[in-house]
Amino acid sequence: MPQGVEWFDGLGSQEQTDVLRFLCHHCTQARAVEADGPEAVRRSGLRPTYTPAVLITRGRIDEQLGKIARLAPVDERRKAFRLLIAVLAVADERRRERFCSDGCGHWWHRLAP
Repeated sequence: MPQGVEWFDGLGSQEQTDVLRFLCHHCTQARAVEADGPEAVRRSGLRPTYTPAVLITRGRIDEQLGKIARLAPVDERRKAFRLLIAVLAVADERRRERFCSDGCGHWWHRLAP
């Protein structure tokens, strides 16, 4: 996570927005569900009171992911990045076990830990 955050911090504002939208899309593709929220918050290391952590645990996951990806302040973007990476990890882990155990073509399964 520290290397990813350092990389993210080095991006310009528009690039950060693009990355957050990209992650949001892939969280949806990995079939993130509302129940993933608390575990993603735990894995991200965010406090449960931080804006992205509050959002992920409130209501429809697809709507909340979009709100998280649209957070504008720099410190909120960094938190959003950490959380979306964690949501993707939780959803991907479940999807691998349930839907992709016999093989698939999802490129994100091959990302280095």
